[in-house]
Amino acid sequence: MYFRRFIIKKFRIVRSPLRRQSRVQYMQHKEAARVLVHAKIAQFNALYNFPFKRVAIRNQKSRWGSCSKKGNLNFNYKLALLPERLVDYVIVHELCHLAEFNHGKNFWNLVAQTIPDYAARRRELKYIK
Repeated sequence: MYFRRFIIKKFRIVRSPLRRQSRVQYMQHKEAARVLVHAKIAQFNALYNFPFKRVAIRNQKSRWGSCSKKGNLNFNYKLALLPERLVDYVIVHELCHLAEFNHGKNFWNLVAQTIPDYAARRRELKYIK
């Protein structure tokens, strides 16, 4: 139990810079996030070839990304501040929602095609925000 608390405290220290971002910081990182997200979508969608409509970079408080039933992809600007391996996971996760709009077995099989260690990356991402 003590070890688990220490890990959680350790991750809270890591995640604090991402918590309080001002409007100025949002505007600074938004364009970097846009360039990064578009490059990653092009890279991974070359493998999946899923049609999508629009990509938006937003200041979301509780999500790294989302996908609408209309085929619009939304991403948090804070992706520009994450390690590349976690950005890859978020991009692939949302792209796979274009084919499977749930978190069922077929969805995770799609994610595993490009991110075989998706479970570890998902756990890591939960502690950052």
